[in-house]
Amino acid sequence: MKRKVQTRTRGKKQFFQLRLYVARQTHNSLTALNNLKKICKEHMDDQYRIEIIDLLANPQLARGDQILAIPTLVRNLPTPIRKIIGDLSNTEKVLVGLDLRTPSVVAGAL
Repeated sequence: MKRKVQTRTRGKKQFFQLRLYVARQTHNSLTALNNLKKICKEHMDDQYRIEIIDLLANPQLARGDQILAIPTLVRNLPTPIRKIIGDLSNTEKVLVGLDLRTPSVVAGAL
């Protein structure tokens, strides 16, 4: 099934508060951070803040957002809270997960 991705239209710009849980500077953690920075620069018009939390240095912080795997991205604002697990390499899925784009099925593709 083919999918068409549409950009969401919003009347006013929203501020994104993002928290990325990582484990030091592992390959997956660095990849997730680089991918997140690229996505933010291209799609959020400087309306974001990224907080990076190293769970090896502060493991107690995982409880608050119920983190079970790393890297994990948590979008606290705008609500509702969203979580994305992985290195964020699939940009389209991350944009849908952050509610920046809506997937829709192309008519007649079924």
